[in-house]
Amino acid sequence: MPIINVSVTGKPDAKRSAAIAKDITEMTATHLRKDPTITAVAVTYIDPQHWFAGGRSLAEHGINTFWLDIKVVDGTNTKLELEAYLKAIFDAFGRLLGGVHEESYALVHEVPAAAYGYGGKSQEFRFISGRLKAA
Repeated sequence: MPIINVSVTGKPDAKRSAAIAKDITEMTATHLRKDPTITAVAVTYIDPQHWFAGGRSLAEHGINTFWLDIKVVDGTNTKLELEAYLKAIFDAFGRLLGGVHEESYALVHEVPAAAYGYGGKSQEFRFISGRLKAA
């Protein structure tokens, strides 16, 4: 059930957005074990003239960049899984965007299960309900 917000440099492109959503959803399922049927991805485009790294615009650098922000429930992934995910994300955006600036970022927010959910129910509620059904 993660929500993934992605910002990339460039002009809006529906095909590229679909490719980003597909690849990121697959990597999130593979590396973080998140259900792809309830993974949401929002892609935003920013003109490279308005994105700066090291004091210069990405237009000046002549390369693309990205920012990925994902929220997951605290304690559901190991450090090794997170490390593999971050590497896979960086590599994927290199392919998707035709190379990326080294100062391209991804952040995995690990949030409390009681403070995170969808459909009006927290993940903690879902966990407890599942345990009660199993008993």
